[in-house]
Amino acid sequence: MDLIQSIIIGIIEGLTEFLPVSSTGHMIITSSIMGIETDEFTKLFEIAIQLGAILSVVVLYWKKFLDFSKWQFYIKLIVAVIPALILGKLLSEKIDKLLESPTTVAVSLLVGGIILLFIDKLFTKPLIKEEKDINYNKGFIIGIWQCLAMIPGVSRSAATIIGGMQQKLTRSIAAEFSFFLAVPTMAAATGYKLLKTFSTHPDVVTNKHNLFLLAVGNVVAFIVAMLAIKFFIGYLQKHGFKIFGWYRILVGIIVLVLIHQGLIK
Repeated sequence: MDLIQSIIIGIIEGLTEFLPVSSTGHMIITSSIMGIETDEFTKLFEIAIQLGAILSVVVLYWKKFLDFSKWQFYIKLIVAVIPALILGKLLSEKIDKLLESPTTVAVSLLVGGIILLFIDKLFTKPLIKEEKDINYNKGFIIGIWQCLAMIPGVSRSAATIIGGMQQKLTRSIAAEFSFFLAVPTMAAATGYKLLKTFSTHPDVVTNKHNLFLLAVGNVVAFIVAMLAIKFFIGYLQKHGFKIFGWYRILVGIIVLVLIHQGLIK
């Protein structure tokens, strides 16, 4: 991976991490097109770069994250992240294999896109309009929904937002909780991937050039993600999910065609 490639993937991560279109899926497709998908550093980069994007949540919602008087907020996030921590550890090897499969991404994009076309009509009577009204049970259930995103192309954002709406949250509150939940989830995923890569390929983690690329990618993802979050919340409140559903379907079809033509391996 070179500097330009790290910037491109950083932009893609920042744009897609909090949209219901699958950031991991887009990064897998992009790295496959650039021919760097099998490189060990690329596999690490696609996970670790998400840390930059989720830090944008902490900055944008700093009053929420730094208000230590409301300890229930942190407990909710801990409860909600438990399912992903358990399944992520148990299914680590299978998840790594799926991360190498553009076909899995394409199919997931298609299926998820079809679901998003109808999701606004399925949950029309939300009862929870503030984060403080999300109890621990609802948080845990949303955390279970998040586990669907271990399949590349599903989208962590889409899974948790749909899970929140299924638990009677409004679209905007479900999206915000999804952003909050990304922080412990992706921090844990990044830490685990770094330790795992260091134990098997220590040179990949300690290489100065690789560390520089990780730093650049995270900074780019951080800046772009801040803009994407502001756009998404405003758009979601006014228009819903349908446009993201059509986008997923279109990208899924294009990727399948490229795979069939041998342009993506």
